[in-house]
Amino acid sequence: MTAPSTTPYPVTPPAGGEPPTPPAGRSRRRRSPVVRVLVVLGVVAALFVGTVVTVVAVAWARASTSTVGAVEFTRPLAVPPLAESRVEDGVRVFELEAREGVADLGASAPTPTLGLNGDHLGPTLRAARGERVRVDVTNALDETTTLHWHGMHLPPAMDGGPHQMVEPGETWSPTWTIDQPAATLWYHPHLHGQTASQVYRGLAGMFLLDDPAAADGPAGDLPHEYGVDDVPLILQDKSFRPDGRLEDSPSFLSPVGTLGDTVLVNGTPGPYLDVTTQRVRLRLLNGSDSRVYDVGLADGSSVQLVGTDGGLLPAPRTVESVRLSPGDRAEVVVTMTPGQRAVLRSFPPDLGVNPLFERFSGGDDTFDLLELRAADELAPSPAVPDALGTDPADVLDEGDAVRTRTFQLSGRSINGRTMDMARVDEVVTTGETEVWEVTGLDDTPHSFHVHDVQFRVLDVAGRPPGPDLAGWQDTVYVEPGHVTRLLVRFDAAEGTTDPTTPYMFHCHLLTHEDQGMMGQLVVVAPGEQAPDRIEVPDGVAHDDGAPGDGRDGHGGGDGHRGGDGHDDAAPGDGTGPRRVDLDGHGH
Repeated sequence: MTAPSTTPYPVTPPAGGEPPTPPAGRSRRRRSPVVRVLVVLGVVAALFVGTVVTVVAVAWARASTSTVGAVEFTRPLAVPPLAESRVEDGVRVFELEAREGVADLGASAPTPTLGLNGDHLGPTLRAARGERVRVDVTNALDETTTLHWHGMHLPPAMDGGPHQMVEPGETWSPTWTIDQPAATLWYHPHLHGQTASQVYRGLAGMFLLDDPAAADGPAGDLPHEYGVDDVPLILQDKSFRPDGRLEDSPSFLSPVGTLGDTVLVNGTPGPYLDVTTQRVRLRLLNGSDSRVYDVGLADGSSVQLVGTDGGLLPAPRTVESVRLSPGDRAEVVVTMTPGQRAVLRSFPPDLGVNPLFERFSGGDDTFDLLELRAADELAPSPAVPDALGTDPADVLDEGDAVRTRTFQLSGRSINGRTMDMARVDEVVTTGETEVWEVTGLDDTPHSFHVHDVQFRVLDVAGRPPGPDLAGWQDTVYVEPGHVTRLLVRFDAAEGTTDPTTPYMFHCHLLTHEDQGMMGQLVVVAPGEQAPDRIEVPDGVAHDDGAPGDGRDGHGGGDGHRGGDGHDDAAPGDGTGPRRVDLDGHGH
């Protein structure tokens, strides 16, 4: 067979200088630069999408936490001691010192912490209705702080909000009269922009109020021996670095703040409580940055809910669990049998958000919190009374409301504005009943806390409130996309008003609060005027509150208000806090 002939390309150009032309059938088309760029971009996009999907998938797998069966319960529960006090000229005086410490929180090494009168957390303050109290708060830290009395009805200058800053080396001595029912309250810093960090590191404690008149009634049969059958439980989630230090960095996919993988109870990892009585009263506090708990017994047994934020319920409610958003409190009574062991567990809370945000907000998490260990012989306890406290519906009637206010929570703003310490956002008049409509516009968990007042929850998304919202509240979880209606009435603390010193209202997810989700209100008497702008402590930055402008409205300063009549007031006179140096000289 004869091989087919081929014609090679000419090695020299033909006459006339024209370039050689390849024979038919051998032509090659070159892609244009635009096509090549598009191909490269497509490859890069595919790689990017694949990487993002992989990262999200890994984060999704790691986002859910369960400690069921993993907690050994080997440490006795640390019960915060009752704070010592003395009486001076009819005023009960407590002393709290914020200080640095090191604590064994169950990490790989001792953990640097903050505490009040100790290495971590603070003692339990206890006072009775009608008592006049003073708390000498000394700042032995190297950073500014404040101390807010969460749930307390008191003059705004005593509230311990962002305006009442305590500088390093100073002592602040707020003084007020306890004028509210028995309740489980708490205290924590409220320095704007630093609240989450300081609470996470350990600055927090309980403040219990007693009501002698109520104690003589049916409520006196509730367990009430502190540390024995009446036990405070401060729930806080933590994460740790390999060297034992606290890790407070939130997940980049989390719409909330820090979510730890370990829950401490009163700072104790894996705690157990020896129970010696038939019934034990547990005072639950959600002291976490952003985590929502749904607390009940692991075996599904019921407990009796007897109190919420503002005090005792009108009557006990039998429940399987109680939801606690950050800042919330609840009092439950657990009935034990001899030799019984019962585990207190936080079940996955229903946050009402989309599945992605639900998972990255802790909505799929389960934690075993505390083991209750009943003795072989239990001292008898009275039955839980059928009647306990005041029904909010008997005190606040929606028909008396004179106006409705709207609070829309979105991103890190309320009503489209972020925190400005010089701006007055709301002015309320004493004695006037109002409806407050609180809505979460974004698909993100939020809670709503109002200083100085206890309110009645009218309804949530048009539904009557559940047992955990049936009593007096100062903090409420805000279901995304739904309206939570509150009935609110402010009364003049100690019979006077101060239109130049504000109370706060804010999201109590502490990271959200620090990032600007907070506003200010002043309380006035009928006919009294309030300014639009107020003085702020020296050195504190403020802005117009435009969301997303990058200014957080906090800063340094000496905490003086200058010319408002509150500085250096004598203790116990009720005109405001005094500040003194650590050496005892006036500031």
